[in-house]
Amino acid sequence: MASMRLIMSLVLCGVVALAVAALFIRQPGTAGVVLLCALAGAAAARLWPTRRTSNLASSSLPTTVLSGTGNAKQMASAVASSLSEVLPAHELLEAMLHSMREGLLVVDADMRVLVSNPAAGEIFGVSADATLNARRLTDLTHNQAVLTAFSAALLRGERVAVKVETAEADKRAFDLRVAPFEPRAASDRKVRGAIGVFFDITRLERLERVRQEFLSNVSHELRTPLTAIRTFVETLEASALDDPTHNRRFLSIIDRNAARMHTLIDDILELSAIEAGTVTVERASVPLRSLVNEVFAALAAQATERGVELHNEIGADVFVQADARRLEQMLTNLTDNAIKFNRADGSVRVRYERHGARARITVADTGEGIAPEHIRRIFERFYRVDRARSRALGGTGLGLAIVKHLARAHGGETSVQSTLGAGSTFTIELPHDG
Repeated sequence: MASMRLIMSLVLCGVVALAVAALFIRQPGTAGVVLLCALAGAAAARLWPTRRTSNLASSSLPTTVLSGTGNAKQMASAVASSLSEVLPAHELLEAMLHSMREGLLVVDADMRVLVSNPAAGEIFGVSADATLNARRLTDLTHNQAVLTAFSAALLRGERVAVKVETAEADKRAFDLRVAPFEPRAASDRKVRGAIGVFFDITRLERLERVRQEFLSNVSHELRTPLTAIRTFVETLEASALDDPTHNRRFLSIIDRNAARMHTLIDDILELSAIEAGTVTVERASVPLRSLVNEVFAALAAQATERGVELHNEIGADVFVQADARRLEQMLTNLTDNAIKFNRADGSVRVRYERHGARARITVADTGEGIAPEHIRRIFERFYRVDRARSRALGGTGLGLAIVKHLARAHGGETSVQSTLGAGSTFTIELPHDG
């Protein structure tokens, strides 16, 4: 009887695998195939305890069970041989189940968990050394989307796809797919359980939010100067075209807003190219002091107008491995910001430090500083501490994002330290030897 039960277990395991294949093989990608293998392994683990099967595989099966079959000993030997080949595959499938990134739950008709994997345990807040198995789903979660999806599969035999969000502060999002489990061996076709897979879409959701914010910001940034241009064009057409006291001023405003739009579009294209990896960084030995002097020369008029002093504190013998044009672009963006957001009698100091295999270039100002809640987002696209002031000063909101991505293209990073009322220090950290 032991051998017959074992053979029936093998058959049942095959049925489980076929049922899972029928449920999920039509899902996009290869998740269905992985799930098929994982569940087959899980079923094997539940139906064939390793101790028992290994003992059976190493011993002769009783021939009395197979009496009348013609060659009982040969068949028993074949089954034992097959088991010895199956065990390594069982271990492989178990490993696949545990290595799946998707959370997997199989529940019975009473919503009691039959099969789960560590990824599912993590989703439901169960420690790695614990298990979800044998616990009711209603005891594991009060998330109505999860419970409703499994109930629909169990009670109405429906396939369900639903978005699930966790309740913790660092919210995660999942695409939950649930399908009823109907063993093909059953004659009544009654739903015996349900199989659910949790696909983590948290990163995709965040990217979608970033995309929507980007489009919203671009639309707003372009609409503001465009509205000003149209307003003054209409005013000129209506009455001021031949009025010398107004037309030149209006034309100057139109020109300034057109230049702002041009700068914004240039920055968007530049940032998109950097993020797409299409910008080539050509490293060479760059004399840093000379490069900073060129940056200061380009911004001297702006600094003088605002009463800000520029100090280049880099030695003449300092060289860094970088793309000279891109490094100049980074330093120009940082110095430009340091001038704009400084106090009237303030200063900007550019320094260099060597830290092991890293070169650190700092741009420090004596402005009003940045509040702690803004620090972590300061390098994001279009993020501004003071939106109205930034626009009034001509900023696009993309300068720091460009600095961050250009530094990363060099294999480096950016950071900022700031104290309210005492100024900010922005750092570009690059590999010293390129």
